[in-house]
Amino acid sequence: MTNEGARRAGRPRTAILNRDRITEHALSLVSQDGYDALTMQQLARSLGVSPSALYNHVDSKQDLLQWIQELVMAEVDISAFEKLEIHEALIHWATSYRDIFAKHIPLIPIIAVLPVADSPGTLGMYEHVAKTLKNYGLVEAEIIPTIVTLESFIFGSAMDTAAPHDIFDTSNHRDATPYFTQAVAAQRETGINTSDDSFGRGIRALVHGLLGSRAQR
Repeated sequence: MTNEGARRAGRPRTAILNRDRITEHALSLVSQDGYDALTMQQLARSLGVSPSALYNHVDSKQDLLQWIQELVMAEVDISAFEKLEIHEALIHWATSYRDIFAKHIPLIPIIAVLPVADSPGTLGMYEHVAKTLKNYGLVEAEIIPTIVTLESFIFGSAMDTAAPHDIFDTSNHRDATPYFTQAVAAQRETGINTSDDSFGRGIRALVHGLLGSRAQR
């Protein structure tokens, strides 16, 4: 007796769908190819299931975006708000925030304008920041503008991490731009990553400037 043609024991393999797996695949699609690549059909294909099977777990693309928002924001480190003084805590939080989105740059235009009403994890992050600013003494009307100011810089800095190394190369215009050309050369000689250096300088200036407004009243 041979095993030729014998049936395999057990049920045939099928793709197991759950929120985590769906969200991870959706995040991969958006991070690689941007928002337009995220269609229910394309997502179903990447998961190895039919679109109808996918719709049994998620109702719409908008829901997918909310799930992605929750997944990514959960990676942002907010632990410093319980351990460090406010200036260093905000800088630590902002650095984590920027580093996370530097890995998912195509998400930035989406997340930056995505409502947070159905994202409890994201709201929890904002709650930590708002509580810290309130306890420091910022008036409530200044808290949201302060958060938005920091986020604008964070998102822009995350995008800057993808800038080419020679973005400031003056090439054939060096004679017309001697000061700028020399500044570029001097920075390169330091061997310091321009994006990291710029972010570090900027976030410290922003945090100290924004929190300094309280002392001026």
